[in-house]
Amino acid sequence: MATQITIRGRQYTLRSDEPSEDIEAVAAYVDAKMADIARSSFDEYTVALLACLNVASEFHRFRKELGGKLDDLDKEAGAIGAILEAALPEEMAPDEDAKDAE
Repeated sequence: MATQITIRGRQYTLRSDEPSEDIEAVAAYVDAKMADIARSSFDEYTVALLACLNVASEFHRFRKELGGKLDDLDKEAGAIGAILEAALPEEMAPDEDAKDAE
């Protein structure tokens, strides 16, 4: 599907499987970043490069933060699983041979 976006006053047509609303939101975000940077009187190439670096930095921090949270959730899930296994009556506990086969 084709989506029309505008960045720094120039129109672009993008073709993507992404929903148009998402593409438009991303384009508006990039346009706003570039407008903020352009206030410092940089040339357009430098504005684009600095906006790209800003967005990449935000994305990197987000991935790092999310990765740490996912690690914490994995640890908590493992601890809860161990507690549940310990709480199950012997006849309901998973068969050790079946666990080893996994």
